[in-house]
Amino acid sequence: MSLKPSPGETTPAPPRTPIWALLPLRVFLGGTFLYAGLTKILDNHYLDHTSPLGVHAQMLHAATTSPIGPLVSFAAEHPAITGVVVAVGEVAVGLGTLLGLFTRIAALGGFLLALSFFLTVSWTTRPYYFGADIVFAAAWTPLLVAGDAGLFSTTDRLRAAIRRRRPNVTPDGVERRVLLWGGLITAATAAVGGVIALTRRTTNPEPSPADPGTVIAAVSAVAVGSSTRFTTPNGAAAYLLRPSTDVFTAFLATCTHQGCPVTPAGSGFRCPCHGSTFDGNGQVTGGPATKPLGKVPVRVVDGQVTTA
Repeated sequence: MSLKPSPGETTPAPPRTPIWALLPLRVFLGGTFLYAGLTKILDNHYLDHTSPLGVHAQMLHAATTSPIGPLVSFAAEHPAITGVVVAVGEVAVGLGTLLGLFTRIAALGGFLLALSFFLTVSWTTRPYYFGADIVFAAAWTPLLVAGDAGLFSTTDRLRAAIRRRRPNVTPDGVERRVLLWGGLITAATAAVGGVIALTRRTTNPEPSPADPGTVIAAVSAVAVGSSTRFTTPNGAAAYLLRPSTDVFTAFLATCTHQGCPVTPAGSGFRCPCHGSTFDGNGQVTGGPATKPLGKVPVRVVDGQVTTA
C-alpha cells in the first residue's frame, strides 16, 4: 500500500513544537525558587543556630530520619555555609530560569535542590505525594530536557550580541564568551546574596524567644481553657495557653516537620499542611512530625503574662 498522497492531496505539515507550552511552568518554578531564596536570605532566623526556625535546627532534625543522614549531619556542622549555599542556589536557579540564562543548568540545579529537600525534610511525609518537594523535582524535568527553546532567552541574546560585535569569532569562541559572561552574572548574583545573608547574621543578632519582661497578655484577658496568639521578641508567631487557673504555657506556632504554621485544635494544635497534631504540652500526637513544638518560657508578673 502506498502512503504517497493521491493527486490533488497535500502532505500534512509536521506539528510545530509548542515553544510557549513550558513558559507557565518556567515562570512558576523560577519565581518560586527566587522567592524561596530571598525569603531565606532576608529571614533573621535562618542562619541563627539557636533558633528552632533556623537551618541548623532543621538539619539536625532531618538527619535523624533522612536516608542521607550522615551527609546531613556533616552539613549541620557548617550551618552558615550550608545555609548560604542553599539560599543563594535557590536565587541563582530562580533567576536563571526566569531570565533564560543557562536554563538547562538552572533546571538541573533546581532538580538537585528539590531532590535534596525530598531526601531530608520531606522524607518522612506519608503518603509521599503529600510532600511538595518530590513534585518540584519532577516538575523541573521538562525544563531540564527542553530548556527555554530560545523563548525570552538571555543566553541567546548574549550569543547574538557577541556575534554582532565580533563577527569573525569562531562558534567555539562565541560559546566561551557566553559562558564567561553568564558565569560573571551568576557569580555576581551569588556574591551579593551571600554577602547580604552573612551581613544580616553578623549585624542583626536575634534575641532569644525568652527575652525577659515582654508582655504577652493580661491574665484576665485569657480565659481558662483558651489560647491567644502573640509574637515573640524575635518576631516568631506563638500561642499562649491557659489550661487551668494558675497555669500558663506557650509554644512556637511552627510545626517541627516542615515549618508550617500550626493552629489551635481542641486542647492542642494541628498542622494544616501535613496533618501533624500536638497536645496541650506541645508533644506530638500524630505524625509526620517527630519533635515537640518549641516552648516559650512565660511567667505571671503583676497580673500580666510575660516572657520569662
